[in-house]
Amino acid sequence: MPRLLPLSTVLFATLLAGCTAAPHRAGTSAAITVDVPAIEHPAGETAQWWYRSGAARAAGNGAMAGRAKNVIVFLGDGMSLTTVAAARIFDGQRSGRPGEEHQLSWETFPHTAFSKTYNTDSQTPDSAGTMTAVATGVKSHMGAIGVSAGRRDDCADSLGRHTLSWLRLADAAGLATGIVTTARLTHATPAATYAHSPDRNWEHDADLPEEARAAGCRDIAQQLLDFPEGRGPTVAFGGGRGQFLPVSERDPEYDDKVGLRLDGRNLAQEWRQRHPGGAYVWNSAQLRDAAGAGAVLGLFEFEHMQYEHDRRKDDAGEPDLEAMTRFAIEKLSRNRDGYVLLVEGGRIDHANHEGNAYRALDETSAMSRAVRAAADMTSADDTLIVVTADHSHTLGFVGYPKRGNPILGKVRGRTSEDDDPNDYARDMFGLPYTTLVYANGPGYTGASATQPAGPKRHLHHPGAFEAAEGRPDLREVDTAHPDYMQEALMPLKSESHGGDDVGIWARGPGSDSFRGTLEQHVIYHVIVQATPKLRQRLCAAGTCSADGVPVELPDPAEFEAR
Repeated sequence: MPRLLPLSTVLFATLLAGCTAAPHRAGTSAAITVDVPAIEHPAGETAQWWYRSGAARAAGNGAMAGRAKNVIVFLGDGMSLTTVAAARIFDGQRSGRPGEEHQLSWETFPHTAFSKTYNTDSQTPDSAGTMTAVATGVKSHMGAIGVSAGRRDDCADSLGRHTLSWLRLADAAGLATGIVTTARLTHATPAATYAHSPDRNWEHDADLPEEARAAGCRDIAQQLLDFPEGRGPTVAFGGGRGQFLPVSERDPEYDDKVGLRLDGRNLAQEWRQRHPGGAYVWNSAQLRDAAGAGAVLGLFEFEHMQYEHDRRKDDAGEPDLEAMTRFAIEKLSRNRDGYVLLVEGGRIDHANHEGNAYRALDETSAMSRAVRAAADMTSADDTLIVVTADHSHTLGFVGYPKRGNPILGKVRGRTSEDDDPNDYARDMFGLPYTTLVYANGPGYTGASATQPAGPKRHLHHPGAFEAAEGRPDLREVDTAHPDYMQEALMPLKSESHGGDDVGIWARGPGSDSFRGTLEQHVIYHVIVQATPKLRQRLCAAGTCSADGVPVELPDPAEFEAR
């Protein structure tokens, strides 16, 4: 491999070439060149190649010029560009406006890009492999949690393929860290920031196959404790109490539920013991009372947290995403060296899977409020905020609805110049249709074992479908009802992900490096390169080039010493 030139030489050559080179783009930072070997795809895609190629693109986009003290990553799980566009209108129309002119909070950020989301083994990805790319800088297989690509069922091999997340890196560098999610804390997105598992489903010990346990793998929940005592996430909020409690213990909120663990361990109690002065909470009142605690573990539901539409809003209920985000930022900001925080709108994905656009858009609107709060509480001078999604969905925005048409309603508008713009648009059967539809999923209108033929209502988990006979007549159907399920072309028990690109929106130091169409794992490298304390910790481990760019795949063991 050719020798990398020192940074001073690269900058001097850039100045000499200034008269003939294209003018530097306003608002972007000087590039640093990183040599990346040419490979055969996909055979040559090793973990080291992914890491170096991501570093090269980030450095080439000028990320090394960033001077971020804090980093907040907002991840809208399953937040496709269609979901964003529809949620924008949904949010605006709830405020009494036409909606199209509205902007979600992150849409005001100055820098944007597209993210290519495929996994190493699939064109259309899952949340585990995608978040592993975002969190560790290495693309991986479907189902991978903090490990590079391999077989999903091969525990022994995965033990040598652990990757280092920016959350664990930040912890090792002395920054405060936090995780906030509306999904289970052990679910794919949050898990990829702290755990290593070839299979995302190994969330608690009863889920772990005996052969995997014998080979040395451990469940995801217990890995939240794999930090030196007193370290690890200062704030860890989400659902998933069942993954942390033993079967011998009854859930504090639901009398008919007990923990899921068979090993007898109460991980919530163990976490509390490892954090003197910390607090374990499971409802809104307890969270408010924990404001003075040194660290807080919040497990607000037995499974995923409730949808925003369905959650209890009193003290006995659970906080919303904005409240958890505000609490986390207030707590983490006390660290003078800075912090790294993940905030996931996890249930956008679940509502899309369930074929229910109302809840998907409502969850996206809730995340917009959380992003606005974060932007208001921080400064663009020292805090990099990145908003993105892990993958897309099959939600479609169709027809020719007139301006201001209710986004959840039936299409009213012209399909030809002679049409009445205030009348329903009709298909070739003469039937109206909605603006939002799904390409597949449980909203298929054929009869199932639990619901008759015609429009479906949330929550619908069909075991099988009968073939639909034409389309239902929606004229008397309230398609804006929160429980209405949009029609799906193909019958599936759960709507699938989409393989199209998702958006990246960014503000703060290093944010101008987000431009163009990026491989998803480049997000990690922009974050690391734009945050000096993260970059310096990697360089101290000998992973950097002569120009100070982290280019060598780090060994997590060097950053996890107790």
